[in-house]
Amino acid sequence: MNAPELTEDENLGRLGMYQRATDSGVEWWRVSVADRPETYRLEHGVDHANGRGSVDIDLVVDAENLRAKLKKWRREGFAIDADTIESEQSATERVAFMPELQRVATLAAAAKQKLKLNEDGVETVRIGHLDVPCGADGPLVPRLNPAYLFSPRFNDIVEDIVENRRVMLIGHTGAGKTSLIEQVAARSRHGVLRSNMNGQTTVGDFVGFWTVKGGETLWVDGVLPTAMREGLWLIVDEIDFAEPSILAALTAVLEPHGRLVLKEKGNEIVAPHPSFRLFATANAVGAMSQFRHLYQGANLMNEAFLDRWRVYLLDYLTPAEEADVLLRTLSPNMTRPLATTLAAIAADCRAAFAREDLSSAFSTRRLLDWAELMMRTGDPERAAGPAIYAKVSPEDAALIRGIIRHHIAPAGSE
Repeated sequence: MNAPELTEDENLGRLGMYQRATDSGVEWWRVSVADRPETYRLEHGVDHANGRGSVDIDLVVDAENLRAKLKKWRREGFAIDADTIESEQSATERVAFMPELQRVATLAAAAKQKLKLNEDGVETVRIGHLDVPCGADGPLVPRLNPAYLFSPRFNDIVEDIVENRRVMLIGHTGAGKTSLIEQVAARSRHGVLRSNMNGQTTVGDFVGFWTVKGGETLWVDGVLPTAMREGLWLIVDEIDFAEPSILAALTAVLEPHGRLVLKEKGNEIVAPHPSFRLFATANAVGAMSQFRHLYQGANLMNEAFLDRWRVYLLDYLTPAEEADVLLRTLSPNMTRPLATTLAAIAADCRAAFAREDLSSAFSTRRLLDWAELMMRTGDPERAAGPAIYAKVSPEDAALIRGIIRHHIAPAGSE
């Protein structure tokens, strides 16, 4: 209570407790940073002899209103409690953080650009806002989809690929997790191996095993050492269904410059090729854990394992993005009005899936297949039979049919 008097500007930069003694106890105002930038939360209360009083005023003000409050409190005899100042981050420090971060980020980007200019003879391809080094091409390079839409939200993922980070993509079925990696690889001519953790994939399939051929005992590499030796990109699909032994084999490779030790082969060490990249996809991990009940059999993954990855949550394309994909894929026959309506139907189906009204997801692949067949038949309902309804339960088919009819009036109804 005997803290030194502070000027108005000093007070504005101080977050903490302002107090004054009253006949019945101690009246106080607590100043803290609010959720929105340049705003402050003010809480008021009175402490009585029998204990601390509850907050009876709670409001958010801007800097100008706080300055007026500070003047008023000073006139009324409030003083800041020095014990509350040291534990609070000052408003000045908070405001100064972003300019400093921008300065450091600009320097880091310049350093990367300088390093790239020094790499003579490396062929690259532009993906998003990044130049991605090209591979040696080969039969394992995925098929290029020229209509694939690289959303700006993918830029960080592409940059992590260039920097050889371990990337895990999480999201609902059909959100485009695997296709994103494959289309980056297709454009940069890198071969891709996929290993689906379907519950039947063994550690031998993944790491390797001994076998007898022609009377000779031979070692057969699994997909992980094969990709590491040959500089391929390995996608571990549905990693949340993987056996613990497979995750244990992966852990060492996830470390920076990690190597694989083949214990079954006399502790042979497999060093990664410079072009080797490791990816994983999952449906019910981290931010998607709340949907674990939709993906029965998915395993829990501890934070120590997840911390070895850069984990990105991939949502479905927005209706505007999906309309663009329809136009680019089915050009010149697809029109903007048709594409917009179809994208809206897909969005409503996904919203129903998120509410658990539908038990099946609605992928962009399914939407494209339906649209292509619809343009051939001229009948949305007829096209939906093999493209949608036959792939889902009768209950889901009925709900999807209702969503479609909400957007598309049946022929002859007008």
